[in-house]
Amino acid sequence: MADTGFTALRQFSFTTRPYLAVDHETGEPIGRGDLDVRVGWLLDLISGAEAHLLARLWQPATFDVLAAGCDSHGRTLPMQGHVAAARLGWTPHYPDGVYVPSRVTRVVTAQAVGTLRALAYRDTAIIALSARFDPATGRIAAPTTAAEYVPSGFARGVVRQLTARARAAAGAADSADARLRITDVQAPPKVSAMARLSAADRQLSHLTVTGAVMTLTVKLPTAAAPAGRAQWRRVRLTAAIPPHLHRRPISEWHLPTLHLDHRGLLLRCAATEAVPAADLTSGTTAVGVDWSPATLGAAAITTQTPEGLVSDYRGFTYDDRGLGIKLARLQTEGQLLHAKAARLRRLATTAPPEVRAGLETKIVVLDEHRTAVGVKRAKINREMAFHFGCQVTGLAAAAGASVIAVEDLTTLETRGHGRVNNNRAAQSARRQAVDALTHTAAGVGVTVVSVPARGSSALCPGCNEPLSRPGGYHRAWCEQCKIGGNRDHVAAVNLAKRALLGREKAVRKRGRNPQIRVIEHAPVRRCRDKMCPTPRRPRHRRVRRSAPATTPRVGVNQTKTVPAPQASVWDTVKPATPQGVTGSREEHTSPTPATSVAGNTRSM
Repeated sequence: MADTGFTALRQFSFTTRPYLAVDHETGEPIGRGDLDVRVGWLLDLISGAEAHLLARLWQPATFDVLAAGCDSHGRTLPMQGHVAAARLGWTPHYPDGVYVPSRVTRVVTAQAVGTLRALAYRDTAIIALSARFDPATGRIAAPTTAAEYVPSGFARGVVRQLTARARAAAGAADSADARLRITDVQAPPKVSAMARLSAADRQLSHLTVTGAVMTLTVKLPTAAAPAGRAQWRRVRLTAAIPPHLHRRPISEWHLPTLHLDHRGLLLRCAATEAVPAADLTSGTTAVGVDWSPATLGAAAITTQTPEGLVSDYRGFTYDDRGLGIKLARLQTEGQLLHAKAARLRRLATTAPPEVRAGLETKIVVLDEHRTAVGVKRAKINREMAFHFGCQVTGLAAAAGASVIAVEDLTTLETRGHGRVNNNRAAQSARRQAVDALTHTAAGVGVTVVSVPARGSSALCPGCNEPLSRPGGYHRAWCEQCKIGGNRDHVAAVNLAKRALLGREKAVRKRGRNPQIRVIEHAPVRRCRDKMCPTPRRPRHRRVRRSAPATTPRVGVNQTKTVPAPQASVWDTVKPATPQGVTGSREEHTSPTPATSVAGNTRSM
């Protein structure tokens, strides 16, 4: 890893929950239940106004303005969503008699414009694909210009929408020169109940951080339909900053996003910290990460020396600690719950009223269980992503690498590996793993770049010729170079090689990792020396959660794990040895119980 001596600013997010809420003016405490109710009223006002605004703006003219990026006077639209909405005259509507502060309106318009801007790209793609779509065959023609190119995975989703629309129209397709818009093939998007306070100013909310405590002051309504300004009061929320952020060089704390989940109010916060500035062109060592259908990923190291590129071809395979199997089980469970709920819905459409009520109750229970399964899967995916990021970052830091090369996810498709492997790879949280890897690698000054994935597992890193599979799918061997090994490790060497050769031509876009789009080849020879550190692989041993063993009493045989029971005062008569017993192999009869002796003693 190259140390440039400079620092760069980066943003990251975290979540926390308030443990104290008080009225800002009177200082009276507010219970958690009352706080959740008042936050729910705020989110209902915001989500209702946002949904109504999106439905009103769901027309082609809206996307034409966003695609052009200019208003009616030819001025460039600002980046701030609420400012752009104010310039275009997009104002939300609220129920009659309800008073909403203008800062809350800023939050509504900022969220709505952000959603529409994200869908403007899909509208442009649908225009290009619908012009090349053939309803009779359900296929799209090849693009004629570079501007018409759309990722294949994205194109397949649009083709499904176009096919469904053609079937709904009973095969009556539009004219060849007519182009569809996003408003023709799908309905307005559903909005989630949240409040991004970063779009407002101090009149709505402000944040202060003192030590390990965060204090958020925000205006909340005191009624479901506030009629005036007096029914909006400031509430001071106190939350704890997570312990892993206490010693981080954080330069700025940003206003959070309010969200309600099954546990209550959740604060989705963001912060800016200073990290070592990464230099993409100075390093000579790179780590390649190949996504695998069997596990989340594998890594290998390639080094550039004056004699050329070298690697020991000893890769590191990520151990998911059994979480992948758990994710597959939860996915199957969610699919079964979804299928069962869908079947009950079909039955409920023709069932009598009394039976329909019972079926609807069961459907609600199944939907709740399916939601809980989805929450579990999200937590496991996040845990696996950050654990994977820490493992690969530790490997890169120990090897002195300055670049981590990952496969370009836009060109990576899960096809041709069988139903089980395709499904496992498609459900893998690769995008979340890349984000986690980027976050952890930036903390040690390592840059994560994306490189083309085509041919990385099929070509030899030395001669760039197709590899053979003598030991099956997971093995690779080159007869010419006499190198090979695990298929994923060989692919990781290819990815690291492409990062080192194309680092001078990396393309940087705002909000994305640097991209290397040109594939260059140079032979990577096998080095006998150990080029990479041995990764730490802790053993996960079972821990017995039972109660600790008691201390043996004095006089008890220490070889026994369980202390002998305390003798009874009535156990004074030893049973006589039965006649005819000559050895230990003989079967002993039950001794005479001591209770009869005790009874005789008591009767005397």
